[in-house]
Amino acid sequence: MKVNTTQSPLQSLIDSGYQSAFTYAAYRLMIHQLHEKDKVTGPKQTANLLQYSRLNEQRMNRLDKHFAVREDLAKVMQAVKKKYTWLIITEGWCGDAAQLLPAIEKLTFLNLNISSRYILRDEHLEIMENYTTNGKLAIPILVCINENYDVIWHWGPRPKEGQQVLDDAKKKGLDQEAAKEELHLWYAQNKLDAFQNEMLKLIKKM
Repeated sequence: MKVNTTQSPLQSLIDSGYQSAFTYAAYRLMIHQLHEKDKVTGPKQTANLLQYSRLNEQRMNRLDKHFAVREDLAKVMQAVKKKYTWLIITEGWCGDAAQLLPAIEKLTFLNLNISSRYILRDEHLEIMENYTTNGKLAIPILVCINENYDVIWHWGPRPKEGQQVLDDAKKKGLDQEAAKEELHLWYAQNKLDAFQNEMLKLIKKM
């Protein structure tokens, strides 16, 4: 990345976050090593979070093997000529992140001009606070930045269709666990098609 001596406060924060960010492989390895110690990412350590995080590792393993980028999206991704970094804000216990990060990573494989880096939300709250959703620190958040750390666009924490599923579940009076089950059922049925539709529009802006 280039050095910009006249960075805005947000550019400086993203610059700092980038310098301490993980590659996808390093992020996955960190989570696995934490699980071996019965731990999860972030300051909060509970049995429920550990259970979620281990389940998420299984989800990511499956998607790493089986998710395939659609041909129309692949062509748009491969046509990007300028260099960008996708900075992804995440945590290992986040169910949406487990569904989406393997797909995000496979997109970056399609073009050497685009690299990915991963940072933990609770270690970078100053960055995360710029990308809240309805006042909440919902993740994952994907921030597309250029070589000067200018933000081109950001996306997250889930496709709009998925958010609607979650909202509808809550309107039906389902508790948090049941609402999550509805959301993950939708992810399984949708096969990340909604995600790819939204990425198609955003990547055309790059």
